[in-house]
Amino acid sequence: MAVLRAFRAIRPERKYAEKVISLPYDVMSREEAAGMAANNPYSFLHICRAEIDLPEQGNPYDREVYEKAEANIREFLKKGVFFREEKPMLYLYRQTMGMRKQTGIVGCVSVSEYENGIIKKHELTRVEKELDRINHFDICNANTEPVFLTYKDDLRIQKITEDWMRNHPPEYDFVTEDGIGHVLWAIDDDEVIAALTSLFREIPSLYIADGHHRSASAYKVGLKRREEHPGYNGQEEFNFFMAAVFPASELKIFDYNRVVRDLRGLTAEEFISAVIQAGFTVTKMGKEAYEPEERHIFSMYLEGNWYRLAAKPEVIPQETIAALDVSILQDRVLSPILGIEDPRCDKRIDFVGGIRGLSALAQRCEEDMRVAFAVFPISLSELMEVADQGLVMPPKSTWFEPKLGSGLFLHEL
Repeated sequence: MAVLRAFRAIRPERKYAEKVISLPYDVMSREEAAGMAANNPYSFLHICRAEIDLPEQGNPYDREVYEKAEANIREFLKKGVFFREEKPMLYLYRQTMGMRKQTGIVGCVSVSEYENGIIKKHELTRVEKELDRINHFDICNANTEPVFLTYKDDLRIQKITEDWMRNHPPEYDFVTEDGIGHVLWAIDDDEVIAALTSLFREIPSLYIADGHHRSASAYKVGLKRREEHPGYNGQEEFNFFMAAVFPASELKIFDYNRVVRDLRGLTAEEFISAVIQAGFTVTKMGKEAYEPEERHIFSMYLEGNWYRLAAKPEVIPQETIAALDVSILQDRVLSPILGIEDPRCDKRIDFVGGIRGLSALAQRCEEDMRVAFAVFPISLSELMEVADQGLVMPPKSTWFEPKLGSGLFLHEL
């Protein structure tokens, strides 16, 4: 079963919502966050990136940063920018990007189900990033941003949500500067809430789409609170964390591409020869950008030209993880030829979300990189297969768009 629980959200008053909403905390630098929040005292960046309100310091993880975030939450409540709901509710959150729409249910999911694997992971996390959100959630006494989850479609859930949206006006309805539409409905009917939570008990698994560090941090804060309250009964708010849960059919995974600073002393001709020896058919495509058309086909940009790299059948492994395109690229090119053993920490490699287009790869190569690789995006069925097997994908395997907006909900612990 999958627990989905209503909660008393803290959220913006309607007139402030468009000013409050921000991008997630982890997609920008301090300088970028400060620029985005400039001249906007209502931006949620004052909470999820509270260091922008403090003198610049060497340690962005200082306790003072989290205490400032907590103080800003109290200030938003005091000034009426935020309010606290009178009763537990669920919410419908629709995002529109171009012709695509994705509609999720915002509620709380279970710390215990994260622990026992009903909430399934597909990526490793980094300790320092976990500690950041652990301290943030704990000191703020709230999950300040929802985790992005998905589930295999259930038409009964879809019918209830569509009926609600058709028959009730939204709480918020606006388009942000990046062109993403955000619409929110509050479900305050106890019978509808009960129907949805009952249907979710029939969903066997939830899958983390985006937010592995937020999930792990929320889980560990929950465990910490349990230790601090040994008489807990399991219904306290700290046993749950906030999530936006979307049907899989509405989500799109974009490619997550690689750019590398140098060729490790090789000339372009020597590098291409090494790629051919590694088991690829290499075809020069010319100046016009070339996008991979299927799995096991790669695009490469080198010295002003695009190339098509096709992995030969004999070098494609049978194992689930090893057969992923990001794994083939890592295991046959990035590691043995370019010497990038651990892409999570090697300073010679960087990653570019596919939403930015192939032109962003060429631009990086003109600025500070030497070669770029575009991969065919992983499918949701591949993601679920990996998670169901208890496996983890290589780092930077998936890029979801649109990103969840931050600041529309907080869940108090």
